[in-house]
Amino acid sequence: MSQRQVLQVFEQYQKARTQFVQMVAELATRPQNIETLQNAGVMSLLRPLLLDVVPTIQQTAALALGRLANYNDDLAEAVVKGDILPQLVYSLAEQNRFYKKAAAFVLRAVGKHSPQLAQAIVDCGALDTLVICLEDFDPGVKEAAAWALGYIARHNAELSQAVVDAGAVPLLVLCIQEPEIALKRIAASALSDIAKHSPELAQTVVDAGAVAHLAQMILNPDAKLKHQVLSALSQVAKHSVDLAEMVVEAEIFPVVLTCLKDKDEYVKKNASTLIREIAKHTPELSQLVVNAGGVAAVIDCIGSCKGNTRLPGIMMLGYIAAHSENLAMAVIISKGVPQLSVCLSEEPEDHIKAAAAWALGQIGRHTPEHARAVAVTNTLPVLLSLYMSTESSEDLQVKSKKAIKNILQKCTYLPALEPFLYDAPPNILKHVVGQFSKVLFPWIFRYSSAESGQLSTTY
Repeated sequence: MSQRQVLQVFEQYQKARTQFVQMVAELATRPQNIETLQNAGVMSLLRPLLLDVVPTIQQTAALALGRLANYNDDLAEAVVKGDILPQLVYSLAEQNRFYKKAAAFVLRAVGKHSPQLAQAIVDCGALDTLVICLEDFDPGVKEAAAWALGYIARHNAELSQAVVDAGAVPLLVLCIQEPEIALKRIAASALSDIAKHSPELAQTVVDAGAVAHLAQMILNPDAKLKHQVLSALSQVAKHSVDLAEMVVEAEIFPVVLTCLKDKDEYVKKNASTLIREIAKHTPELSQLVVNAGGVAAVIDCIGSCKGNTRLPGIMMLGYIAAHSENLAMAVIISKGVPQLSVCLSEEPEDHIKAAAAWALGQIGRHTPEHARAVAVTNTLPVLLSLYMSTESSEDLQVKSKKAIKNILQKCTYLPALEPFLYDAPPNILKHVVGQFSKVLFPWIFRYSSAESGQLSTTY
């Protein structure tokens, strides 16, 4: 055989390998093909191709593995059991930017499924290499690495701490300052995943200077970036008064209120969530939200959307009202009660109705004036029907009952109480009769407390 004929054999072999990995990568994009590929032993066939002498074959093999592992935890487990991770980690440090992106994609696809699979990635030493990739000159490599780190960190505090210990946070903060929007999004998402687990992890994000940079991006025109930025700030603010104050000190008000009018539902929801996480801590922080116009803005937002987008705003109104009479009155003056009543009547999901019931109970529990503001909206009969309905969830029944009790114990507006004389069960009726007695025979109660104890404001 001539030299040309010999070389042709190798060329055909290379073409066959190239065609194989390309076809597998293409087939792996369609869910209906996954089981067939798995049964055909595709994992064991792809593994040696990660070491192929041809870079494009290596990269495509890694891409195919990532798509397969991304599909379900069984295939991700097969990547771990096939001893593929060490090779990926080694190549992540040594190969070109195209392979690095593909390898990081595989690690992300494996790590997303469960804490156990994410721990396997940590155990094979991937974190240090992924953190090094955050310093790569190529934005796509940085993005792929940040994505993988975020997917590992999101599972629990221990994995998140491992990401922190590897030195990821300062580099993620640098990534959110890069000009590429996609990199900003993924870095902000990773910081959110790190901060959400504990005050200590959130403090690590704060200490790296992330909050100031995130706050500056609230008005970025990219909706997906705003979504991630608001989420990250919420995850920091939720843990403690001190952390919430640090977020406020980054001057997020009043600019965050503009997000409540955004066209994107996720931006609206995350903006409401951020305001809720700040307001829930103390009367002072709630007062700050009120002074910034946050209550009226959230009420308008609740009126302009439906479903779960409303939920954080509903809860925010409840938290503010729970703190004090004056703050509850601020919600009333801003016409929050009619809007909450609409949510209570219109929303099909029980958990949203339950939140509205709880919020109305927090508004009405303070004084007769507060209770009347709730009662005149015809909310009490709706709460009673939800409490008595066998179709209501247990949580909705409990919250409706507590709201009725909270409002009734302060309500002296008898026209709102009269329907209860005919429809209420005995455990509710006793509170109604008690209120009639207070109004009609007040001397009986002049020297005795009508209070039944401090009511819980916890949602």
